[in-house]
Amino acid sequence: MRAAVFYEAHAPLRVQEWPDPTPNHDEILVRVAACGLCHTDLHYIDHGVPTAKQPPLVLGHEATGIIAQVGERVTNVKVGDRVLLPAVLPCGSCFACRNGRENICLHLRMFGNDVDGAYAEYVTAPARDAFILPDEIPLVEGCIIADAVTTPYHAVKNRAEVRPGDTVVVYGCGGVGLNIVQFANLAGGIVIAIDIAEEKLEHALRLGATATINPKQEGAGVAKAVRRLTAGAGADIAIEAIGNPATMKEAFSTLRPGGRLVVVGYSDHEVALNAGRVMYREMEIRGSLGCRPVDYPRVIELARTGRIEVASLVTARFPLAEINVGLDTLRAGRGIRSVVVME
Repeated sequence: MRAAVFYEAHAPLRVQEWPDPTPNHDEILVRVAACGLCHTDLHYIDHGVPTAKQPPLVLGHEATGIIAQVGERVTNVKVGDRVLLPAVLPCGSCFACRNGRENICLHLRMFGNDVDGAYAEYVTAPARDAFILPDEIPLVEGCIIADAVTTPYHAVKNRAEVRPGDTVVVYGCGGVGLNIVQFANLAGGIVIAIDIAEEKLEHALRLGATATINPKQEGAGVAKAVRRLTAGAGADIAIEAIGNPATMKEAFSTLRPGGRLVVVGYSDHEVALNAGRVMYREMEIRGSLGCRPVDYPRVIELARTGRIEVASLVTARFPLAEINVGLDTLRAGRGIRSVVVME
């Protein structure tokens, strides 16, 4: 089969022949329809963040496809089913999994990190982790549900715990941030979207933001702008979806006393926050990673019934042979979400 293979940091992926994967007794073989391009891949390629499996490695963790083969013990799905594969694979038996927090499984495996991913014509996956994708959801565009849609759902519902009437600052309006905007709006939040790109702020308004702030155009500073929009109170919740220590600190500064900061963006650098304010004002700081398996069917149903937008968020499609062009598009911040489509 053809696959886009990661060999080393600071080098393009190599599109080449790669061994066909073979499913074991409890796995499925999926003919990949599409796989989303994600900033996580750029952490490996551009920034040298190590993968759990040593390269060479096939990247890609937002996949949909059609089941081509099933293992001998598989009974929950069949050949020909349209499926969505989650970005991460929990073990199901560790302390975190047994307490309903499979997304932070102690033995978590991730496509394109711990195991070969889906920038390829075929990929294998545990059958128990596959989710049927309804006909109402396009197979290609639906791939972003695997991460860019479900990660924001978990962040908004389970970590930020947005309630009707909460003022929610969303810092960063890329593919993940815009889905945070639409889920926070769906939960009844009053959303203030922050980004330096006017085009992305326009998308945020379309997806339910009630106000936007462009830091480049806000001379008084973002925190003052948020207070101006909240009658001096500050936000109840701030969600950072960029992965930059500076914007994490700035998002924290927008909060009212007793407010909650949720960090969705990844960074391996330290963040300096005022410990006295955290203590004296009872501030909350929470991380948010991926999504629990139990929530995937809920998100899929929200997409199927049109309660959230999915297909319109995919603004560019690239054949596998042009994956490096797609990654350049991601680097440049163009569009909302790009996907690789198998030919």
